[in-house]
Amino acid sequence: MAKQLAEVRAERNELAVAERILERVSEQLANKRASVTPAPGQVGGRAVMLIPHRTSGVEESTLPPDYQRILAAVRQAAGPVMARQVGDALGIDVSVRAKLEPPSGRLVRLVDRGWLRKLPGGRFTTCL
Repeated sequence: MAKQLAEVRAERNELAVAERILERVSEQLANKRASVTPAPGQVGGRAVMLIPHRTSGVEESTLPPDYQRILAAVRQAAGPVMARQVGDALGIDVSVRAKLEPPSGRLVRLVDRGWLRKLPGGRFTTCL
């Protein structure tokens, strides 16, 4: 019994050390993630802009101007909006479906990054 008790205590001590190491590494990773700012990526040798995820430290001003205008158009609307309404607010010719595809893709990207919510039926609204 004494031998087993000694083994259990040794294991407990090892686990306590491992737990402290895990906490330190987790803190370091969290600090590293917080300090990393989104940078333009490269696709086919061309720079492409990356849309940051919405977190407490990320300001709306970090978004490219087109995305800021889209967010402003959604906020100014009386309620949830369709891509067509956003396009109209941005001065895009909404009678041509192909011209609505870029703003529609940007709306979806803003949803994916947590800046907007997409409701059933294809309407978009701001996050609370």
